[in-house]
Amino acid sequence: MAGNSAEAGRSVTNKITSILMTFTEGSEHTLTEIAQLAGLPISTAHRLTSELASWRLLERTPDGRYRAGLPLRMMGTGDSCPPALRERAPCVLEDLSRVTRCRVRLGVLQDLEAAYIEKQPGPRPVSSFMPAATLPLHPTALGRALLAFAPASIVEMTILRGLKAYTPHTVTAPDRFRRALAVVRVTRVAVTRFELEASTCAVAVPVFGPGGGLVAAIELTVPDLGRELQPVMASLTIAARSLSRELAGGAGVHTEGVSGVYAAVQPGPAAVHAVG
Repeated sequence: MAGNSAEAGRSVTNKITSILMTFTEGSEHTLTEIAQLAGLPISTAHRLTSELASWRLLERTPDGRYRAGLPLRMMGTGDSCPPALRERAPCVLEDLSRVTRCRVRLGVLQDLEAAYIEKQPGPRPVSSFMPAATLPLHPTALGRALLAFAPASIVEMTILRGLKAYTPHTVTAPDRFRRALAVVRVTRVAVTRFELEASTCAVAVPVFGPGGGLVAAIELTVPDLGRELQPVMASLTIAARSLSRELAGGAGVHTEGVSGVYAAVQPGPAAVHAVG
């Protein structure tokens, strides 16, 4: 390109290769460092790294640095170990939000709360794990999906902490709350109606990892369960099932197929009523 000796005679492939080669040792770099190491102007480095990040070949860290993305790491190492939750969760949330056009959250248990990341419908990116936002467990579908498969001591500690009423619909009676969790364990679906926010309902399913242990839960927020629960259940269940398989390294935490899982977790009217 005229007037730019750093780029003269270099093809786009050459520039991209130079950028990717800066990550051969698994290091992290700032945009300025990438430009210097690749011999490119800042503007060109910014444009190409942004495009590589959109394809997830590069990842941007919370402090603004860049590192090799999961596809590159898997190709480079030939490692058969399953990917970590923080690597796969953003991809799952992006896809699920796009398909359902709902707010999607993925959460894990953390100090009697649900630490979560979320994807809002539209172009806004998935929120960061660092630091993750938190939600109370008892009035959220996300929290109930986590508690239903957590140790009994965690459930009892949550109840002893107090089941605060966030809306007139929040379940605050310990016996009723325990029954709701029992239903979730059977159906593998947690449903809440207007319990945390007066205008929204939610449905969540657990995510399992190696050995079948609970890893996380995925939640969809919908305005009306009566009309919108069934249309989103297939996508939600398949997403959780697929993520469980990936975290288990493809071994399959559960043996039934996707269609079998979907059929098994469909809550009938009585189950949905009990959970809500």
